[in-house]
Amino acid sequence: MGKKSKKQVPEDGLEQPGKLSSKQYVKALKQAQVELVKLQSWIQHKKLKVVVIFEGRDAAGKGGVIQRITQRLNDRVCRVVALGVPSAREEGQWYFQRYVEHLPTVGELVLFDRSWYTLAGVERVMGFYPESACQEFFRTCPEFERMLVRAGVKIIKYWFSISMEEQERRFRSRLEDPTKRWKLSPMDLASRARWTEYSQARDEMFKYTNTEEAPWWIVEADDKRRARLNCITHLLAQIPYKELEPEVVKMPKRPALATPDSPDIALSNYVPKVH
Repeated sequence: MGKKSKKQVPEDGLEQPGKLSSKQYVKALKQAQVELVKLQSWIQHKKLKVVVIFEGRDAAGKGGVIQRITQRLNDRVCRVVALGVPSAREEGQWYFQRYVEHLPTVGELVLFDRSWYTLAGVERVMGFYPESACQEFFRTCPEFERMLVRAGVKIIKYWFSISMEEQERRFRSRLEDPTKRWKLSPMDLASRARWTEYSQARDEMFKYTNTEEAPWWIVEADDKRRARLNCITHLLAQIPYKELEPEVVKMPKRPALATPDSPDIALSNYVPKVH
């Protein structure tokens, strides 16, 4: 008999349960998204300020769960912040300054697809900042977050954990799929050779920034479907909310049109009916 393939184990050493079927996943996701809409209304009603941070290795699934969270929400209430490379002006600022302007006002939920923790992770591992700047970050970051909490900001931090084998599989999938190829950056490829360095940087980051006011929560992410559902379920549990009675809206009677409402062909451009 042939050898049985070994189970993939995430970097935290915990085994994954069996995968969900598409039917199970869609049903559970729909239920979770209904609850997210209720949470959104509660955040508006109570004028809460909520920040959710998504960090983890490249291809860990952060973007996927953010898409499922925002899919049914109002983008005037729930915003996604995914900052690019800092400009020359931003490089001269206090490190946290470029993030401060994206923090929520009352009644807002802001999701950070990578955040100020980039300095403690990829930027540290790739040598973009000197070690002195990293140590200063570890001293400053907990105080920065405590200041936000005192100002009424709820901070929820997630780290998406995947195995080396699963990350490699996702990288290859991106390389082979033209609709996903844009996701595979030179930084992603460089990270493949620095698995241990990323692990060490993660552990030290947890050591300094896993505080009582803003703790880290690890999401086992080798199974994308379960990771998304587990993360959303946990997020819903972090903010006690109640379902609000929606305002009753009556549809007024539409007046009859005297003439059919069709654009004048001579004054209009039509999209060709290809399909």
